[in-house]
Amino acid sequence: MTNHPYTDDDLRAEAARQHAVLAEDPDFMGVSEQMQGQEVTPDGGVNWDDWSDETFEAAQREIHSLIQGAADVSEWAVNLGADNLQPSTEHAITLNAGRPIARIHFAFEPDMPEEMRTLLVEGIGDAINEAGAELEQPGAGRG
Repeated sequence: MTNHPYTDDDLRAEAARQHAVLAEDPDFMGVSEQMQGQEVTPDGGVNWDDWSDETFEAAQREIHSLIQGAADVSEWAVNLGADNLQPSTEHAITLNAGRPIARIHFAFEPDMPEEMRTLLVEGIGDAINEAGAELEQPGAGRG
């Protein structure tokens, strides 16, 4: 036990609050500054500011709008970092019904082997598929 009057949960809650505030109202000109000199795609070759002013400013407006409309996942982000879990950009499950209706993102311990990550995600995907098949059968889920 520490001698501090606050808990780990208190620290995480405040960090999440501040994280959310930072993303809540992004500075429009700050978006432009962050784009300058940055590659458009990871494979490189073209920077945002290589295009005409009109094209750059249109992209800037759209990026600003995407940031403003982004879901507040501050608490998740802070807790992942505090737990030393790293979000995966390669593992996600999206459930569709003509449009995305749910998405599961994964974060893993840095040393977890890739095969274990894949098996975990596939196992969850298989369980979702089995549950969905049961729900689609007449009378399923009724007791």
